[in-house]
Amino acid sequence: MITAYLYNIAIIFAFAIVIVAIGNRFKISGIVGFILTGILIGPYGLRFIQETEFIDVLSEIGIIFLLFTIGMQFSFRTLYDMRKIVLVGGSLQVLLTIVATMAISCLFGIAIPNALFFGFLVCHSSTAIALKIYQDRAEIESPQARVTLGVSIFQDIVTIPMLIALPILAGEATDIFRAFLQLGVTLVVLFAAVLAIAVYVIPRFMNRVTVTRSPEIFLMSILLICFVITYITASLGLSLAIGAFLAGLTLSGSDYFHQAFASIVPFRDIFTSFFFISIGMLLNVGFVIREPLLILAIAVGIIVMKAVIAGGSALAIGQSLRTSVLSGLALANIGEFAFVLSIPGVEYGLFTPDSEQIFLAVTLLTMSLTPFAMMSGPKTADFFCRLPFGGRFKAGCETETLPGAPPIKDHLIIVGYGLNGRILAKAARVGGVPHVVIEMNPETVRREREAGENIFFGDATNSTILTHANIEQARILVIVINDPVSTRAITRLARQMNPGLFILVRTRFLADVTQLKNMGADEVISEDLETSVEIFTRVLKKYMVPEAVIDRYVEEVRAGTYDMLRSPSTLTADFSDLQLNLPNLAMCTLLVEQGSAVCGRTLADLDIRRRYAVSVLAVKRQQQVIENPSGEMDLQPGDEVIVMGAPDRIESLEGLFRTAGEADDAGNAGAPHD
Repeated sequence: MITAYLYNIAIIFAFAIVIVAIGNRFKISGIVGFILTGILIGPYGLRFIQETEFIDVLSEIGIIFLLFTIGMQFSFRTLYDMRKIVLVGGSLQVLLTIVATMAISCLFGIAIPNALFFGFLVCHSSTAIALKIYQDRAEIESPQARVTLGVSIFQDIVTIPMLIALPILAGEATDIFRAFLQLGVTLVVLFAAVLAIAVYVIPRFMNRVTVTRSPEIFLMSILLICFVITYITASLGLSLAIGAFLAGLTLSGSDYFHQAFASIVPFRDIFTSFFFISIGMLLNVGFVIREPLLILAIAVGIIVMKAVIAGGSALAIGQSLRTSVLSGLALANIGEFAFVLSIPGVEYGLFTPDSEQIFLAVTLLTMSLTPFAMMSGPKTADFFCRLPFGGRFKAGCETETLPGAPPIKDHLIIVGYGLNGRILAKAARVGGVPHVVIEMNPETVRREREAGENIFFGDATNSTILTHANIEQARILVIVINDPVSTRAITRLARQMNPGLFILVRTRFLADVTQLKNMGADEVISEDLETSVEIFTRVLKKYMVPEAVIDRYVEEVRAGTYDMLRSPSTLTADFSDLQLNLPNLAMCTLLVEQGSAVCGRTLADLDIRRRYAVSVLAVKRQQQVIENPSGEMDLQPGDEVIVMGAPDRIESLEGLFRTAGEADDAGNAGAPHD
């Protein structure tokens, strides 16, 4: 039996590695690759694996780990910070999608419980695919990524009550009121217990675990928390998914969250791969071949419907038209949590064999099309921005004209009001530089406008917005947003509208610098480059490399020549070499005390270098620093003398700087003989 299991696992890994690697070449999500692996090797494909019971067990563990990590990432603080997007935008998207799916399903004669179940499935979107694409494109902090994440959080949370509602939809709970009451009481008790465990038990337990300083014990303790709470929840009649979510919730606010999450992620990734592979094994390829047009039509219809609903929900909460279009396309697929619902849905009889196959095929197709839909997002958003919409549907493409605002010229335009934008705007105000800020977050615009900032809401990739900022008369444009695609579009458009404009762009990656300069940017500041410059500058200063040498390093790195770094100058062979090769060399500061042996005497008279082999580098007198002092300089009480030499020599010299008695003792004991 064990050999059969090992054979199955070996086959799965072998095919998954090849298929996912090929998918990566074409920028296809690994989730789609795992599903394709299941289709290929499963009972409806090449039939390498026909008995799926063992794989199903591993996939159930994958669901547990998936919900466990979701629970760990969830916190009420996160919900509060994104409350409008999560609660309003998310609830609108979920509710409208369920209603639309139910209405369409009922038109085709599907019973209301089954139609509602289909709505549960369709309203979910793939968080994993969308956020992975945003990460790959360095857009994880962009407005569209924020909307996508916020709506996805609500979708993940609402999965829990949907799982609870499945037996009611299946008719297994005949007394609906009693079932809801019983479930409500159970959940209240369970959440209270979880809260008590999180506050009183977990911290004490984990404190004892961490004292051992054993990674193995720490990992086993995390797994123990996960499985115990999941088992208790399942014993109360709730699903494994709910239990795993609650188990993660107990760790979400603890001091050990980050390490616990990092420890679990490899297990989650491995076991959730079995989950998606097992889903692929359920797909009957023969059915797909028999009904390709039906599956394609349903998939396209769902993508269009969900994109419109998700984009409309984003518009309804005040997001720009561009952000709404981009986030709508990212949320237009059916996501992995639909599979979490589909498995118990099959058990409760809410699926017919044909509807299950249609769901699997349509979900796979929508997930596969997501990267292409998101790739077309900027052009689609530009198309909608050019349409003659009126009113607030033009949000982000046009903006209101501020009444009574005087025309501005020879000014600074700041695109983006994040940390860099705020600091730059404040510096402009202090320096009396006329400026205007373009920002796409409506709440930020309202708040800052009330505070007196010259800021307006709009998408700077649109020429109307730049015209409103009077870009034709501007002197400088600074782009400090986290959307690389929009940054490039703004740079190109601004250069076309004002050829004499000075354009300064901030980008995250060094690889974008050349491309942005080719598009018209005068200067591009790379966060990667500036961080590395700051690091090596501070390091070299600690090794006392001359400022001139450091400045030349910085100039050449920023210019992209790197000549000095390829062929280090011999000028660097100075103090840094002495310190690296003579570890006993030290620098310290000696204080001239009143009545000491050196007080009132000149440096030439003391002859410190010859008698003690110690060099005097500088003397600090009050606020003045006298570098390389002459021999005629006399030392006064309170002077700080900076010296360099071997530690034992400096220690011998130090006695002369103290009171007269101590100086004599130290001098007699430690001074070298002439």
